Amino acid sequence: MAEIAPFRGILYTPKSGDPSRLLAPPYDVISDAERVQLEQLDPHNCVRLILPQPDEKDPDSRYPRAARDLQQWLGEGVLARDEQPAIYRYHQSFAVDGAPIVRKGFVARIRLHRFDESVVLPHERTLSGPKADRLKLMRATRAHFSQIFGLYKDPDRRTDAPFVEIERSEPALEGTTTDGVHHRMWRLVDPAAQREVIDFLAEEKVYIADGHHRYETMLALREELRKEVPPGPGEGAPSGRSAVEYGVMFFCNMDDPGLVVLPTHRVLHGLAGFDRASLIKRAREFFVVVEGPLADPQVVKRALVGHAKKGPTFAMACPGAGTIAYLRVRGDLIVSSVPAMKGPKVFGELDVALLHGLLFETLLGIDRHAQEKQSNLRYAKALDKAFDELNSPDVQAVFLMNPTRVQQVQAMADAGEVMPQKSTFFYPKIASGLVMNPIDPAEEVPLPAAG
Repeated sequence: MAEIAPFRGILYTPKSGDPSRLLAPPYDVISDAERVQLEQLDPHNCVRLILPQPDEKDPDSRYPRAARDLQQWLGEGVLARDEQPAIYRYHQSFAVDGAPIVRKGFVARIRLHRFDESVVLPHERTLSGPKADRLKLMRATRAHFSQIFGLYKDPDRRTDAPFVEIERSEPALEGTTTDGVHHRMWRLVDPAAQREVIDFLAEEKVYIADGHHRYETMLALREELRKEVPPGPGEGAPSGRSAVEYGVMFFCNMDDPGLVVLPTHRVLHGLAGFDRASLIKRAREFFVVVEGPLADPQVVKRALVGHAKKGPTFAMACPGAGTIAYLRVRGDLIVSSVPAMKGPKVFGELDVALLHGLLFETLLGIDRHAQEKQSNLRYAKALDKAFDELNSPDVQAVFLMNPTRVQQVQAMADAGEVMPQKSTFFYPKIASGLVMNPIDPAEEVPLPAAG
């Protein structure tokens, strides 16, 4: 199944200063204002690599600028490549509803596979725009600056054991990002311990939790760079272990107690002919509709969880309405009989799929193409932000969601199906700038000897 490997990562050095001033969130969650804030934190903040700014006359000038900064920082000793191949242990400490949580995982290279090879599996649809941008950046820099977020099954948590000893030592990197998440990372360089992790993953599939666009971009770059791989010994073919065959991933056990999935709420705006009363009347064809008071967000959250105990449920709040509607799929409905809901049984059990397929597509006429363009939809991760949207002049409805369960993610991926965009929010995001993966076609990827 999955082939993972240690690698000689590029890390910030002690010369670079406090990692709290150098790390950044993933590129796709950084607003313009946040980008400026991160740039002002430190001249070497990695936002300058993941979101470089162009010259006024040439938008694509941003990509060679990132490549120049990378090489300059390596030359200055702000960044340095490790001498020994490592698997990087990574802890994130954070809080949800006031409760402290630590999520554990590790960063390693992974041999890239197309999705149809069923080794690395997606669970969400992707968009073309972000992939084009990331490809230009990776092409110019020959590096991966942030990790794909991958999941694997390890109910007995056997992959924690090889890291126990190094977790007692001082981390190689430690810092707190602007979102309040504390990050610690260690190097696992012992070949025998590395081999334990590698051998376990060799029997497992990997499921992408976050980073679908970047993974597909890694695949595209692999195809481009294969022509630069030098031939094997003599006149032989390349060995197939060139660095271009590998991406970089953060691996998290699905059974890790610190794995948290939060919902992403939907905001409907600018849809011609939208009428709340008419929509609710038509929705009863598919849903049991229960009206309740539009109360405090936390009260609504608890009510949404309660309704979901009887079946997949989401809630709809509209500006000016004093009530909120909870829509639970009808128990007697054969969901797969609706054209927009064709798919495996698990598809009809997902509240986010029911919202998109039955309500958005079937009742409101927002087809998948329009959903992907986000013509009438935008998203809110925080519940209070979703409620704030009710005060926006263009908003017609806000749809509040329960989180998708990790087991549903696995089931959808195993069935070869994908969910609508932003069906999952694995919290928190992986920090960018922790460890960077250089891509050199001439570099052979080593593996520790088998035990």
